[in-house]
Amino acid sequence: MPLFPRSFRPFVALLLLMVAVGPWASGCRRVVRADLGADRTVEAGVPVELGSGEAGAQALTWEPGDGTPASQGTRLSHAFARAGTYTVRALHEGQEVGTVRLTVVPRPLLRAVPSDARSLLWVPRLQGNVEPLVDFYERLVGPDDAEQALREAPLVSLVLSSLTNGSGSVVDPEEGFGLFMVPAFDGVVALLGVTEPEAALAAVAKELEGVGHDVTPTGDGAMRVMPLDSSAAMLLFVDRGYLYLAIPDSADDDAEPEPGETLEVLAQAEEAPAVVGDVEVARRAVKGLSGPGLSEATLLTELRPKVAEGNVYLYSGALQRDEEGEEAGPVRGFFASVTVQPERLSLDGFLSSTRPLLQGADAPASALLRDSALGPVAAAQLSVPPEELAKLVFGAPGSPHRERTVERWRSRGLDAEALLKALRGDVAMLVYFDAPAFLRNFVQKQRPEPKGTLLIDAGLTSAEPVLRLLDARLEGTSLRFSAEKVPGGKVYRTMMRGYPLELKVGPDRATLVAGESLDGRPRGDVGRALRERLGGEAFGAGHTAVMADLGQLRADLDAQQSVPGVSPERLASAQALVKAVLEGVTPLDSAFLDFSLAEGGARLKGELRLREDARTGRGWQ
Repeated sequence: MPLFPRSFRPFVALLLLMVAVGPWASGCRRVVRADLGADRTVEAGVPVELGSGEAGAQALTWEPGDGTPASQGTRLSHAFARAGTYTVRALHEGQEVGTVRLTVVPRPLLRAVPSDARSLLWVPRLQGNVEPLVDFYERLVGPDDAEQALREAPLVSLVLSSLTNGSGSVVDPEEGFGLFMVPAFDGVVALLGVTEPEAALAAVAKELEGVGHDVTPTGDGAMRVMPLDSSAAMLLFVDRGYLYLAIPDSADDDAEPEPGETLEVLAQAEEAPAVVGDVEVARRAVKGLSGPGLSEATLLTELRPKVAEGNVYLYSGALQRDEEGEEAGPVRGFFASVTVQPERLSLDGFLSSTRPLLQGADAPASALLRDSALGPVAAAQLSVPPEELAKLVFGAPGSPHRERTVERWRSRGLDAEALLKALRGDVAMLVYFDAPAFLRNFVQKQRPEPKGTLLIDAGLTSAEPVLRLLDARLEGTSLRFSAEKVPGGKVYRTMMRGYPLELKVGPDRATLVAGESLDGRPRGDVGRALRERLGGEAFGAGHTAVMADLGQLRADLDAQQSVPGVSPERLASAQALVKAVLEGVTPLDSAFLDFSLAEGGARLKGELRLREDARTGRGWQ
């Protein structure tokens, strides 16, 4: 009798078939999945880790999606060279078993600098920042001199080539270039964002060999560079999309200290942490970098909003630290930006302090700047509290330097402390160009000689200590001078190198005039005129500032329609020649620097301005 009824036999046959092929079918169709995580953003040059590291994990084929060859293994570690969006695929026996979409962005330079870097100068992004910098520098010093100087700077040659090679360059134009210092390394480290690390390493090595340096591979992917003029070897290496060049200080560490310096050197060696010029110290600092690097440093984050955006930035962390590494002294750090336009370079900086600088008090504005001849070619002002001014001249109260200075003055019969108390805290200087005298002398003697007037003015609380000092210094001197008493003071007059010199000491100010009288010039508020031209509160009360104005000098030359004793033809010829010489020497029109107190520290402003007709640079596009 059959085991199954006839009507059941087809079902039995199907069941037997399924049992027979079941194990094989399950082996072919077993599901393999790779969990690559959610779509996300990653940084160029930084390896991305995908896959499983567990023992027995399934080997897969990995396609990064950026044009690089596929690889085999249980894991993928891959760094994307350029920014973009890429789909990474994981395949098993040709079948896709997982994908992830990665958005690759440039790696910010600050994330490639160790968090303990104490100083950093950097261009955050090459494209759009390097071109105006190079153009301005070429306008300032000339294309040939600029090219030679730039190509001799570390890694800059590679940057310059990237401006012309475009997409063919190994430099990443979306990333940056910089120079930084770390506490344990006695030297500086240059870094540059690159798209092809190995090619960039070879390009720089070739450049260094081309100028005579000895370049030797170290066997671990780096290159040791021995310069021609130094015994200190440099180290060239790459790390996570950036090329680094560690440059030790070339100073001779074995040099003998000067007499009297031995104890000081030994004391510093015992107190200071070990700082060496070994380039491996710099490499370990870079290789050990994790997380955000310097980008999230507390002080840097605090200072950035205080300063305008720019093409170049400068940061210096806590400038002074005690034995425990804590900040010591009033200065915490400094941050500044440099902005470049075709004919102007502007500096905006902020100095952070733990307590008000200069005792938080302003000295009065200079009386000289409020009322003097207009049109100076140079100006300077020091406006600080009297005691702070005394510190600059004599040293801090109670310091050995100040005690020695006071004792030295006392031995000469002079009362230094009384003189300090006589200072009001404001000192100003103005320089004027005497164009008629210069041109007349140039035509008649056929040689250029400076001609002009110098004014120096200092505010006083009392004239008596200053008069005692002057009389004591002039007594018995061979200098021929006259002294005339005036209400509240004296006027001293003499000749020095053919120029008249007059020093007037009154109840509230002492004024020195060297050169010819300025009575023929229009007078006004020079400080206000400078502020209107320079912007902000430059040369105001409490500001320390300096300015040079070659544009005013050129204007003074051009304004001379006639000069007594000089024919119109010879005058025009002399003016043209002098102007040509000035334009050949420098295209600079004016420059200024201004330091002023602010809440939380002090602000620094500066500017270099070129002539509008200054020769153009290379014109990078």
